Amino acid sequence: MESKLNLDRGLIEKARNSAKNIAEDVQKFIDKHTTVTVERTIARLLGIDGVDDIDKPLPNVVVDNIKEGGGLSRGAAYWIGNGVVNTGKTPQEIAEAVSTGEIDLTKLPATDEEKIKEEINKLALDMVNRIKKNREVREDFIKNVGEGKKPYLYVIVATGNIYEDVLQAEAAARQGADIIAVIRSTAQSLLDYVPYGPTTEGFGGTYATQENFRIMRKAMDKVGEEVGRYIRVCNYCSGLCMPEIAAMGAIERLDVMLNDALYGILFRDINMQRTFVDQYFSRVINGYAGIIINTGEDNYLTTADAVEEAHTVLASQFINEQFALKAGIPEEQMGLGHAFEMNPDIENGFLWELAQAQMAREIFPKAPLKYMPPTKFMTGNIFKGHIQDALFNAVSIMTGQGIQLLGMLTEAIHTPLLQDRALSIENAKYIFNNMRNLGDEIEFKEGGIIQQRAQEVLKKGADMLEEIEKEGLFNIIQEGKFAGVRRSFTGGKGLEGVTVKDEKYFNPFIDLMLGGER
Repeated sequence: MESKLNLDRGLIEKARNSAKNIAEDVQKFIDKHTTVTVERTIARLLGIDGVDDIDKPLPNVVVDNIKEGGGLSRGAAYWIGNGVVNTGKTPQEIAEAVSTGEIDLTKLPATDEEKIKEEINKLALDMVNRIKKNREVREDFIKNVGEGKKPYLYVIVATGNIYEDVLQAEAAARQGADIIAVIRSTAQSLLDYVPYGPTTEGFGGTYATQENFRIMRKAMDKVGEEVGRYIRVCNYCSGLCMPEIAAMGAIERLDVMLNDALYGILFRDINMQRTFVDQYFSRVINGYAGIIINTGEDNYLTTADAVEEAHTVLASQFINEQFALKAGIPEEQMGLGHAFEMNPDIENGFLWELAQAQMAREIFPKAPLKYMPPTKFMTGNIFKGHIQDALFNAVSIMTGQGIQLLGMLTEAIHTPLLQDRALSIENAKYIFNNMRNLGDEIEFKEGGIIQQRAQEVLKKGADMLEEIEKEGLFNIIQEGKFAGVRRSFTGGKGLEGVTVKDEKYFNPFIDLMLGGER
């Protein structure tokens, strides 16, 4: 892509190399550790589901049993496989026996390790093939029925009741939405288990459960046939259960998942060691399933100034890109995040927003960038808010963004009503249609405001990445360089769930998903 911003390609390459070195440094830590969530995910992918008589999820029952027996460092795959060889039971039957006290996995006699791996790999391959089939179903639907034009129109539903969410999602799809995101219930990211079954009592959103995923997927397939467009379903795999929810999304054919390497650390105070290990496996699963990840750089600008801290967004995009590549996610599945969040009273703020959006497009040319709407400076004035959203939509179509989370004119007042969402979709469709090729028709003044802004942000971003490369990402987070939020290496939630891997540890899904055909 020819640069309209006259960006320094050498500086971009330098920044990318710094980010690569940062990711490789953290990956050394990741490769040596596992977590209770990673092991619960392996249990789920081996076919363990359901809850016990007190509604505790069976993956938690199994992994807690292994952890209490001192066996977590060997990994769930080993202990479940040893159980299969010992008893002839399926992983699900073993989990049920553990829940009743019939089996204690770490007390079973040790059997031949090659036989264990053979049994586990057969089970793992069945699940990997199921996920691969889901990917093929998605691709066939898009090929035969069609999809919306980019930028995809992305809207949220957040009633707390999955059945009400479906009704709102169907209405939005008929109005023109391409992606439906089901907002999670408040604080679900801090639960160290995944709720089970359909739910109707979420607060501020609806619980992410596998059954809720299935219900929404089925409904969106049906309405997609009706409107002649594949409707993508989005949910969140951030938090203490990142890889578990990623696995559930892969099993139920979700298409987009919120998945950021730093978000849980900065904004939910989840321990950084736990988050980095969990995000890796979650992204391996997302990558193999063909799921687009959405990163959360837009959140930085809710706590930090969008003018002064724009370079931190860029630095984080580079880092998220490299972590994603490590996990086998191609650029075409990287919905790197950024946002239209400057104070609307700034003179020429629109030009600066345009500069930053164009900069992201040029630096990450293959990524379906996820562009977030104005929220911080929405006041409840619906008329001004609708104009702010219109300017946001104009920047998006001029710079070729991939995923447009639509702003709501009632932001700062209440959860969107059906008519609010309809007006936002109408706004975006009007602008995207009328300005479809405007970006192809314009150039930016040499040395002008737009070029200077983009070049300044790139320079600061590259400098920040160089600093992180020297000091290490863990130290930079502790110093509060991202979003002005300080987090401790040994603080936050979930550290007790991290353990060093045994030398005989194995996770069959890493090899199968990273080595398999894409």
